[in-house]
Amino acid sequence: MSTVLYLLFWAALFFVFMRFGCGAHIMGHGRHGQHRHRSETEDRFNEPAMAVDPVCGMTVATPGAKSTVHRGMVYYFCSVTCRDKFEADPQAYLGKPGAAERDGMSHRLGA
Repeated sequence: MSTVLYLLFWAALFFVFMRFGCGAHIMGHGRHGQHRHRSETEDRFNEPAMAVDPVCGMTVATPGAKSTVHRGMVYYFCSVTCRDKFEADPQAYLGKPGAAERDGMSHRLGA
């Protein structure tokens, strides 16, 4: 009986240290500030409310718009047809490099 109590004591002590003490970061409960976890909002892309379709020039509300990513930039479109035209030949609609960024037609991911 004393052996069982001895083992239960050490098991309980081990659990407490792993849960709240030195091993807490291993179990995912650490509050020591040693490991900074990225918050959920840091990983999200904040889309703008409105954008300009680079194919037809129409202003679109981004929540319901079709979109695509080209070279790290998100482009919004009024329809699937405009998006397909853009995806077939993006440079035809972007013109000079950086033109879409200056005109406000696109938004960089992670910005």
